[in-house]
Amino acid sequence: MSGKANNRSDHKIVIERTYEASIEDVWELWTTREGIESWWGPEGFSVKVHELDLRAGGQMIYAMTAVDPPQVQFMKKAGMPLTTESRLTYTEIVPGKTIAFTHRADFIPGVEPYNVGNKVDFFDVGGVVRMVLTLDPMHSDEWTQRSVMGMESQLGKLSRVVASRAGK
Repeated sequence: MSGKANNRSDHKIVIERTYEASIEDVWELWTTREGIESWWGPEGFSVKVHELDLRAGGQMIYAMTAVDPPQVQFMKKAGMPLTTESRLTYTEIVPGKTIAFTHRADFIPGVEPYNVGNKVDFFDVGGVVRMVLTLDPMHSDEWTQRSVMGMESQLGKLSRVVASRAGK
């Protein structure tokens, strides 16, 4: 595969979720080292945050490691390391309302690194948090689909963490 974006869709991807939680609780899960490490990354991966500077121009640097056998096998088959260090740069932070960032896609064999834009908007709807994610497409439809599947997977983890915290 070349680094050219031959078959890239220019349509943004929008994913919505609602949580029976406070804005503060959901915001904390997106903005603290402990919160992020509790859910970030697709099923079968663990995450360790190395740096978290939550401000426009600040970065989050983290290592994501395949830990479950199917994910380990996929990474090996794809010629990718089991642990990848990732970097995102925050472009907008509005406390309790918006987190926007670019995620550096520098882990794809044979593809020149590039940035992928992401935006998360939080809405307090009377004790329920409505969260709207807007994602830029990746360099190909296949990788965009993988990205969406990964996000859906990690949002499943986020839902379980939110529910467990509400049960306390």
